[in-house]
Amino acid sequence: MAPTALSSVTTFRFLALLLLLLRPISAGHDYHDALRKSILFFEGQRSGKLPSDQRLRWRRDSGIHDGNTAGVDLTGGYYDAGDNIKFGFPMAFTTTMLAWSVIDFGRVMGPELGNALKSVRWGTDYLLKATSKIGSGVVFVQVGDPLSDHNCWERPEDMDTLRTVFKIDGSHPGSDVAGETAAALAAASIVFRSRDPAYSKLLLNRAVTVFDFADRHRGAYSNSLRRAVCPFYCDVNGYQDELLWAAAWLHKASRRRLYREYIIRNEVVLRAGDTINEFGWDNKHAGINVLISKEVLMGRADYFSSFKHNADEFICSTLPGFSHAQVQYSPGGLIFKAGGSNMQHVTSLSFLLLAYSNYLSHANKVVPCGDTNATPALLKHLAKRQVDYILGDNPLGMSYMVGYGARYPQRIHHRGSSLPSVAAHPAHIGCKAGSQYFFSPNPNPNVLVGAVVGGPTNTTDSFPDSRPFYQQSEPTTYINAPLVGLLAFFSSHP
Repeated sequence: MAPTALSSVTTFRFLALLLLLLRPISAGHDYHDALRKSILFFEGQRSGKLPSDQRLRWRRDSGIHDGNTAGVDLTGGYYDAGDNIKFGFPMAFTTTMLAWSVIDFGRVMGPELGNALKSVRWGTDYLLKATSKIGSGVVFVQVGDPLSDHNCWERPEDMDTLRTVFKIDGSHPGSDVAGETAAALAAASIVFRSRDPAYSKLLLNRAVTVFDFADRHRGAYSNSLRRAVCPFYCDVNGYQDELLWAAAWLHKASRRRLYREYIIRNEVVLRAGDTINEFGWDNKHAGINVLISKEVLMGRADYFSSFKHNADEFICSTLPGFSHAQVQYSPGGLIFKAGGSNMQHVTSLSFLLLAYSNYLSHANKVVPCGDTNATPALLKHLAKRQVDYILGDNPLGMSYMVGYGARYPQRIHHRGSSLPSVAAHPAHIGCKAGSQYFFSPNPNPNVLVGAVVGGPTNTTDSFPDSRPFYQQSEPTTYINAPLVGLLAFFSSHP
């Protein structure tokens, strides 16, 4: 059943916000430049031995002994945000979204496609290492002790904090992080299917094995590794959505009937219809519904029709006036959800709006939302308004992408960016010696080009450009990953 029409109480708010969101979009943004920078950001987050073609030259090798204490090579991968921890859950989601960006929008990335592929592979190469002992029933899900790390303000190149390795196994399950890892590997196998068939096959085979492990040993990794992952990346939403998410990507990547049957059989058990307007590293529900709905819209999978219904509900929930309490808009037109690092919601939800609009366009469909039809053109416009807000069309007139535009955040909450580079200060900077740089009012000496910060976290569109305000000033890989796809599309459809 379609959502009901607007009540008189919400009509005025709906019209006011709709006019704001549908006002003419700035024609002045260089989406090609923003795309290039959004991908470049991932080079600033790299851990391990850096390649010769590393473009952010102020970064150097780091974490080159990661995994030694566990007798496994866990070098590489990405630091999640402004710290020096490798959290497997958000890293896997980042990799999935980078892969999805390439799958749906790689054809319009132009010369940046090669760099986008490198960003995906940097993630999957690490995830292959993290799952290298899956035959023994072990998955490594984190490197670094977060309490030790967060007690220091150090460059990754200087790390002398604990590089503890955390794992899940049959007795200490983590279906959420294992499921997301399987999803990332499966999605990436599609990316490399024609580009590197042998690597693609390796990724898909590993995804199958990791998913089987996640499904057989059900449980949330937060319960197994609470001190290591909470409150940083606690699985609040439960592990069920990751199992469906992984099965959806395995179905897409392998076309095997068993994954279709798994999805149908577990749709209710794994709560596919829950929290349909959420999507991010912890909650995959809206993403599951949009991803699966593509097949329904293409006329190939009527047995998945309930997922399309859920996807339509999600679309309607993002429209002003129809929005659930969890989806709001700031006075300046930014999607706003309670909690920190709001831009993660902005980019992830906008990615789904854009992806679904494309699926609807190909099927010549619209989404009925009460008295309103959400057309593909409307959804693209709503997504573009969010992108343009990030790039500077906002009440403060500033870009939230570092290095883009005339005015952008200067004091981001990021250790490597805020401390002098190794080239500028070769001597070791110890754990507490870095505090002077954390509290300094000066701009960061190293520009982390392309980093998108958490942005406004209230409904007033305000932003404190200050390191201690980490919820607003810290960039994350999972903010940027969906943005790569968005910018790719709008660079070719300005």
